[in-house]
Amino acid sequence: MNQLLINIQVIAPVLVPVLCGLLLLVSGKKFTNGRSRNLAVSAVLVLQIVLTLLAWQGRAQDVVFWNLTKDIPVLFHIDEMSMLFTGLLAVVWLLVGVFSFEYMKHEDETEHAEAHTRSLRGTTFYGFYLLVLGVMTGVGFAGNLVTFYLFYEFMTLLSMPFVLHTMTKEAIFAAKKYLFYSVAGASLAVFGFSFLYSVGGSITFTPGGVFANGLTPGKEGILLVAAFLMVVGFGTKAGMFPMHGWLPSAHPVAPAPASAVLSGVITKTGVLGIIRVVFYLFGTDVLRGTWVQYAFVALTLLTVFMGSMLAYKEQVFKKRLAYSTVSQVSYVLFGISLMQPVAFVGALLHIVYHSVIKCTLFLNAGAVIYKTGKTKVEELTGIGKEMPVTMWTFTIASLGLVGIPPVCGFISKWYLCQGALESGLGVVEYLGPAVLLISALLTAGYLISITIQAFFPGEGFDYAGLKKQEPAYLMLVPMLVFAAAAVLFGILPDGLAAFCTELGTVLF
Repeated sequence: MNQLLINIQVIAPVLVPVLCGLLLLVSGKKFTNGRSRNLAVSAVLVLQIVLTLLAWQGRAQDVVFWNLTKDIPVLFHIDEMSMLFTGLLAVVWLLVGVFSFEYMKHEDETEHAEAHTRSLRGTTFYGFYLLVLGVMTGVGFAGNLVTFYLFYEFMTLLSMPFVLHTMTKEAIFAAKKYLFYSVAGASLAVFGFSFLYSVGGSITFTPGGVFANGLTPGKEGILLVAAFLMVVGFGTKAGMFPMHGWLPSAHPVAPAPASAVLSGVITKTGVLGIIRVVFYLFGTDVLRGTWVQYAFVALTLLTVFMGSMLAYKEQVFKKRLAYSTVSQVSYVLFGISLMQPVAFVGALLHIVYHSVIKCTLFLNAGAVIYKTGKTKVEELTGIGKEMPVTMWTFTIASLGLVGIPPVCGFISKWYLCQGALESGLGVVEYLGPAVLLISALLTAGYLISITIQAFFPGEGFDYAGLKKQEPAYLMLVPMLVFAAAAVLFGILPDGLAAFCTELGTVLF
């Protein structure tokens, strides 16, 4: 009976949002009242947090959902990494969902749309919103590579409608690009998994890796190729070069709430996949010092620098933030690639900090678009006079992304630089912090410049006709909560840092 209760606790956070999402899609025409739909979605999002917390009580227990074959189960196993990911997922999904209730009115109410069409279109968005929440929880709870891959692919297919939402020519092109890159990356991961499985390697996630006695004799070369293919494959979702191209195409056409979760959490599934490969399948003992590690480090540093440069040059507001995500998520990947305890803690911290900061920034962009229709950086001159609260939250988040204390981004970047200096990887010890510093300067250039332009438009600016036009509280409160969290994580970092440090001790 006790095991049955654990099984229900672990499976419920996966199945409940999936079933509710399907119900919403099937019965969408009955939700002609947007308020009743929003209340129903809110209830599910709050319930998801409760179910996730209850599921954590079943940690360290294997739960077999079903058996694909005799020796390959769909297996759930909650560990500390699962808790970090699913906790972040549940909270972000709730806050962004609240923001979207007001924002989606703007997305849905086109000039020529009829009332029932507007409601149905919004209901479709929320149906997929809940479906993605459920399958991403499955990604976080996955206990082996097959389970991870299964839910990872579901996530790709079910999140594609976020990009397709407006159904414009640009949106359809961006959705095809998102699907192409995602499938290509997943295919690389499958090739790697096939090589691993063909030589008898375990596919069950094991802290520290499954090759405690070294790689299989005579198979070292093919196993290293397998590891690299999986790193690049999962790195696609994280926006790592050369598979980063979907991000700047998807974000400008997706609704702002979708952009927030795409950048803040969905990219982190790629990070989670790489963590599982490096620390739970192969292990750092067999990868450290190999060509796989050096190639991985090189790709992350190249992505950090390239993403910052492209963001600095970009004039479309949301596209600039998309290139910023390309750069900042590779900060996390850089910390992972060093395979060093301090850098690993910095990587885990940056997973959380970047999610909080980037959700703030994309919601800020959404609020500006919602109230003014302005989509380009050059149009934001003086916007701080019209939307001061929105732009102050933008400024706080920007300071965090640059790495200026007391906002939280400083903490994770300090750990990353310290880990690089202690990595023992020769030139990387100095090249890594140098690239991060250059990226920070570029980040200040492409974000803080917006703040200056917004609040200090210059002597020639025409103030006539300006009026305060902050968004409604449903949009404003989530932005304030995210901004406050960015500051609190920076002022009180010890709790999360201790959790990440404890997690690292299990893997090194």
